[in-house]
Amino acid sequence: MSAYVEEEHFAGSNKLFTSIWFWLVLLTLVEIGLAYKPMPIHFMLTILMGLSIIKAALIVAYFMHLKFERLSLILTIVPMLVICICLFFVFFPDSFRSSDLRYKYKEKPPAAATETP
Repeated sequence: MSAYVEEEHFAGSNKLFTSIWFWLVLLTLVEIGLAYKPMPIHFMLTILMGLSIIKAALIVAYFMHLKFERLSLILTIVPMLVICICLFFVFFPDSFRSSDLRYKYKEKPPAAATETP
């Protein structure tokens, strides 16, 4: 009887697992394709951040098994996600300041001297 129970336990299908892998690979291919399309940078980054958040939610839900956890654990983790996203918005303006610290040409570099005989 115990052999039947063990066999029944492993007899399930992997349809959910393969479908999640399919969506993760598809989202990754879309992100790679967007990186090569010419479009405004702010629009592209917004789409890429949205797709990355969707991928992270799929990974957390299915591969970290939080979809099947109790509500109390989810209510503990989701506020931490919100705090991390808010911290991105706190430190993100500093990246605009650092872009002005780079060396920029104020004038054109001198042309190469041509020798005249």
